[in-house]
Amino acid sequence: MSEATTRKSAARGKPAAAPSHAVPASKPPPRHHNRAVLPPASAYFIEETKDLNERHVLSIIVDNEPGVLARVIGLFSGRGYNIDSLTVSETEHAKHLSRITIVTTGTPMVLAQIRNQLDRMVPVHAVIDLTAQGNPLERELALVKVTGRGNDRVEALRIADAFEAEVVDATTEHFVFQLTGRTDKVEQFIAIMAPLGLVEICRTGSAALSRGAGGLDD
Repeated sequence: MSEATTRKSAARGKPAAAPSHAVPASKPPPRHHNRAVLPPASAYFIEETKDLNERHVLSIIVDNEPGVLARVIGLFSGRGYNIDSLTVSETEHAKHLSRITIVTTGTPMVLAQIRNQLDRMVPVHAVIDLTAQGNPLERELALVKVTGRGNDRVEALRIADAFEAEVVDATTEHFVFQLTGRTDKVEQFIAIMAPLGLVEICRTGSAALSRGAGGLDD
């Protein structure tokens, strides 16, 4: 076989070169995984899911002087702390000391901040978390006005007797009941009276003492 014949045979077996203007094969589109989009992390979000709110009763001994109560309330409102109930009265006339009882709710961290910040106030002599000490004695007084006739009137009297509520004012059209007890008892009484002609409510808020023979100084 001649050399020319050999070159022709090799040329037939060689694949043809692609033209210079050919379009390259496109790459497959990137795969997108179906992942849920999470909200940005937040310290408040973490705290709310980690710690539950607790109800605590705080007893605060302060100087009985103008502006003290406003400063205590301002501490709560300025930092966004919640006050569920507040009562205050002078308890030691010779020393001019008043006792503030506050019912508040918050996480354990928030409650600790409240106690620490109250304790640093100048007119405050003592801050006691009665709930942390144990199950405190709590009492609240409520005046509840109910109007009604016929069966509703009879039913209101029957319920008041069951709750040991006292009638302090009455006409042929209304009753005013005085009820003393824990907050949950007052709430239940009000809820039952609502469909019987409940007109008006006035509540004192919780007054509380620790159980046992010890006092605030012990």
